[in-house]
Amino acid sequence: MHAVKRVSKRAIALATAASLAVLAVIVLDAAPAEAVRPPGIPSLSTAQSELNQLTVANESNGDSYDRDLFPHWSSVGGGCTARQYVLKRDGQNVQTGSDCQPDSGRWQSDFDNVWTTTVSNATVDHVVALSEAWASGASRWTTSQRQAFANDVSSPQLWIATTSVNSSKGDKDPAEWMPPNSAVRCDYVKAWTHVKYLYDLTVNAAEKSAIQSHFNTYC
Repeated sequence: MHAVKRVSKRAIALATAASLAVLAVIVLDAAPAEAVRPPGIPSLSTAQSELNQLTVANESNGDSYDRDLFPHWSSVGGGCTARQYVLKRDGQNVQTGSDCQPDSGRWQSDFDNVWTTTVSNATVDHVVALSEAWASGASRWTTSQRQAFANDVSSPQLWIATTSVNSSKGDKDPAEWMPPNSAVRCDYVKAWTHVKYLYDLTVNAAEKSAIQSHFNTYC
């Protein structure tokens, strides 16, 4: 008869712990990392204060809007355009060519909580659309001011979004459209308010009322 080899309780415990550790690594590796949201999203108290200070006015000059009035995807340094910069900043495992254009990577569209590895499907959305800005005060700006607005990588103005949700949003304000992903709605309206405050843009009555309602509901 072969002798039965006794295994100590300590050895069993160590083996179990090791197995659990391996399992944890596998689970963590399989789970997508948390998406990176743009910088400068204010606290609720700050956003509320900013909303209270925004001028309420009807939109105007909408018929004279032209996207070319906002030179966009300009260079922001390091050989990168604003769009390329955001894709590198907020993506994961992004590999770029010598021209700074991403060749591969992973991006999350926070608005609809969709991950994509297709660069062309990772668009960069202006939270406050260029046409919305034009009708809210930007028609009085210089071209250089509109260029700065359209390529602002320091505020929460530029977000990665899939082509479908970007198209769905269009130039709608928070009274007309909100992200399908309810988990981002608080940050979305805080970002919207902050951008309007930073650039001294107006809000119409329905827009301001909707933002306040969204603060109360989602924040």
